[in-house]
Amino acid sequence: MVKSILSCKLDSRMKRFRCRTFWLAVSLGVLVLNLRRNYSDQTKNLHKSDHINKRIYDVERQEQDSQIRQELPSHYVFPWPKCQENTSAANVTDFSSLPSRIKDFLYYRHCRHFPMLLDVPDKCRGADKSADVFLLLVIKSSPGNYERREVLRKTWAKERLHNGKKIHRVFISGTTDTGFEKLRQNKLLEMEHREYNDILQWDFVDTFLNLTLKQILFLEWMERNCPNARFLLNGDDDVFANTDNMVEYLQSLKDNDGGKHLFAGSLMSGDPIRNPNSKYYVPVQVEINSFPIYCSGGGFLLSGYTAMVIYKMSQSIPILPIDDVYMGMCLAKAGLKPSNHIGVKTFGVNIPSTKLDQYDPCYYKDMLLVHRFLPQATFLMWQRIHDSNLKC
Repeated sequence: MVKSILSCKLDSRMKRFRCRTFWLAVSLGVLVLNLRRNYSDQTKNLHKSDHINKRIYDVERQEQDSQIRQELPSHYVFPWPKCQENTSAANVTDFSSLPSRIKDFLYYRHCRHFPMLLDVPDKCRGADKSADVFLLLVIKSSPGNYERREVLRKTWAKERLHNGKKIHRVFISGTTDTGFEKLRQNKLLEMEHREYNDILQWDFVDTFLNLTLKQILFLEWMERNCPNARFLLNGDDDVFANTDNMVEYLQSLKDNDGGKHLFAGSLMSGDPIRNPNSKYYVPVQVEINSFPIYCSGGGFLLSGYTAMVIYKMSQSIPILPIDDVYMGMCLAKAGLKPSNHIGVKTFGVNIPSTKLDQYDPCYYKDMLLVHRFLPQATFLMWQRIHDSNLKC
């Protein structure tokens, strides 16, 4: 290299040109080496930085996950695995001819335990203090019935004292729909529950044929969390209930403060309906030929004692798709009978003339319960029967 340099100084113009070219090439080579070294160092630093950032991200994510888990409400409990279908149910006679809703019922008829999504374990202030609850309102409600629940919370289902007696409420629900709509409905219930702390929800499909399952799941919850509640109103979310009158009626009972039998409502009787097009269809494959006397499921009053008897009997009686009939079966097995109460009108009030206002508060102020009320009618009726200027 030294000789080449010396020759560059002595040679002709062409050699000087070649010399300049040589030096330019050397300079470019050095520059490229430096650039490659810098790029390598930067790449290493970048990978090192990415690794550090990833570690920081992982730590932050773990902290966030931990915080989310800590913030999850205690009512998120999952004590039971999801129940699997009993495929042998398809072996019953003429199974293929049954409506799909009946097939589903038979597939899952054995299921009595489902994961609990929303819970209110402290609704009665614990099992030991649950006797302080005089009237527990147990309201059957599907996830999408938001408007009904909101109106009831402001009217007859408002938690309060009446005549010195505590009135508490819970809504009992399953799940509906699938996919994103199911998620939206569940989110709605979760938001309601965070605000009101009054929803019990299980992960089963909330259908008419699963109302019996809903009743059994509630009674299981009651035995665990509220076994000594004095009395219960069990009803739908579309009834108008005068809970003030209920408290006064229950207080008037002789020698019964919830520790003796009571099951009062609108009495019914009949045999299974075999018409597949009926909402109340019970096929012969369910293996029941007659119904006991029972109270219409729109709404009825029962004592805490009777509720626990029904739960005990239910553990040895196969589930029937008609919930009010099933309650009557449990009573019959225990040797108990339901009773009729004139103030419970599960088929509406008989207005004497079509020219009269069917929502005149004078027809309702002395009632205990009337079925089939829209939310706006419930809200208005509650205000009107409590109007101090009402004259009948």
